[in-house]
Amino acid sequence: MAIGGVVLAGLLLAQGIKVIPAGYVGVVFSALSGVKPQPLQEGVHFVVPFVDRVNLYDGRLQEITLAHGVNDGDEGAIRARSKEGLDITADVTVNFRIDRTKAAIMHKELGRNYMVTVVRPQVRSKVRDAIGQFNAADLISTQRQEVEASITRSLTEIFEKNNLLLDSVLLRELRIPESVAKAIEQKQTAEQQVAVEKNRLQQANISAQRAVVEAEGAAKAAVAKARGEAQALSLRGRALRENPQLIQLTVAEKLSPGINTVMLPADGNFLLDLKSLSAATTKTSN
Repeated sequence: MAIGGVVLAGLLLAQGIKVIPAGYVGVVFSALSGVKPQPLQEGVHFVVPFVDRVNLYDGRLQEITLAHGVNDGDEGAIRARSKEGLDITADVTVNFRIDRTKAAIMHKELGRNYMVTVVRPQVRSKVRDAIGQFNAADLISTQRQEVEASITRSLTEIFEKNNLLLDSVLLRELRIPESVAKAIEQKQTAEQQVAVEKNRLQQANISAQRAVVEAEGAAKAAVAKARGEAQALSLRGRALRENPQLIQLTVAEKLSPGINTVMLPADGNFLLDLKSLSAATTKTSN
């Protein structure tokens, strides 16, 4: 009897001790009261033997990839339509985790099969909705980040309602029909050529405007120079009229440097030729 009691006690103790591994969370289901609201975090816990059953959920970051060549149920890459109705194929990776604090609620509402019942179909649905808001040309060129942002907003909202936390959405690749891609490429090339020609025309206009400005500036400078010279001549003429002595000074300035002349301040204005005066003085001396 004693041995049987020890064995029974050991069995009860073993059934009552539960270890929650690192990264996991435990949800306790009681045969008497149902799902207990407080989940068990990492570590050792004691539960009621043969009454409580612990369900483990992975609380670490999880990934789902829907892409071409990936074995993911009945569908790999996501097939959608653009705003103008063109076929678009998208490869998407979504990273998420469960809300550890609400693991008990998720267990009651979704159970272990939440990847199939919520995550995968919602990812497909929200990616299709986002792609349908854009034209094909924008999807493969300028609006890729906007598509990711739209998917992220939609999935964040639906995940939170299901006690899941979205970490990131990675739009890995968007594929459109080859004929459409070629047409879009040709259109973009033509637009680039138009832009180049427009830039050349703008540069030519700028050069022409610069030449006009320079010509106007040169003309204004010439007019200003002529006006200045005219004013200088006018002032010089006035000065000569008012001061007749300046005429003799001007004549003297124009003479050869070898001729020495002196203008004497006498009652009558005259020029004195120093060479003649010197010659006359020499004859007198002889």
